[in-house]
Amino acid sequence: MARYLLTRAWQSALTLLLSTIVVFFGVRALPGDPALALAGEDRSPEALEAIRHHYGLDQPVPVQFAQYVERTVQGDFGVSIRTGVPVSSMLTTALPVTAELAVLAILIAALLGVGAGVLAAVRRGRPAEWLANGMALIGLSVPHFWLGLLAILYLSVATGLFPASGFVPLLEDPVDNLHHIVLPAVILGTGLAAIIMRQTRSAMLDSLSSDYVRTAKAKGLPPRAVITRHALRNSLIVVVTIVGLQLGGLISGAVVTEQIFGLPGFGKMTIDAVFQRDYPVIQAVVLLTATAYIVINFFVDLLYSVIDPRIRVTGDPA
Repeated sequence: MARYLLTRAWQSALTLLLSTIVVFFGVRALPGDPALALAGEDRSPEALEAIRHHYGLDQPVPVQFAQYVERTVQGDFGVSIRTGVPVSSMLTTALPVTAELAVLAILIAALLGVGAGVLAAVRRGRPAEWLANGMALIGLSVPHFWLGLLAILYLSVATGLFPASGFVPLLEDPVDNLHHIVLPAVILGTGLAAIIMRQTRSAMLDSLSSDYVRTAKAKGLPPRAVITRHALRNSLIVVVTIVGLQLGGLISGAVVTEQIFGLPGFGKMTIDAVFQRDYPVIQAVVLLTATAYIVINFFVDLLYSVIDPRIRVTGDPA
């Protein structure tokens, strides 16, 4: 087990290092000069040179990279070129919003998707499977932005059941926080639930037709025990993989939902940074997203070894 953990740890560290290099040089490959955006109407050569010198943009790229790595290790992501506010402060404000939205959405998606997938596999060829497949198809087909607009129109404007926009911090008022975040989380989780449902159904069908499930039935185990202890547990490898990938994607992929519901998360901050060529903010957001992917996948690997102890020896989820 220790060897398995060490292998996954150094692989994650190497991936993070490569991600840092790609993020730094990728951002600088974007077209446009941030000095021009900051100069405004005063675009004289002297003003542009002063701006580049102030933000270190006139130094060689390797020197900029070395300084960037040194500051990042210390938790200093620099200062926003657009606002002059420390990037770490901006992340501290935006990250809890996006993280809460992502976690709540993935919880809703996992509960709905796994439950519907198991039901569809156990009730194969019956109305329950047809209903689950139909709902999954709708969840995959309907765009989130359109579903979000409908939810605002009917559940916020028409009935007043949920706020149309805004956010209340969790520590400030947990009840009001849940009232504001639950509708965006449900909208964001519907498409994910459809993906999880179809993958769960497919994995469960394979497990239910396997020899160990037939043996468990032949021993006289109750149907519920056969499904939960044998079929579902052996199907969770696929489910955990999908949930881990989707959770990492939600950290950066909830931009449209945040914009529709007016949530002060990564969405608006990222869009503004890209249009303004705000290098420090773009680097911090992309690096944080990559780190989230790496950390989540590391814990997914740990869950693999819990679900299937054979992985601790072979180190291969397959």
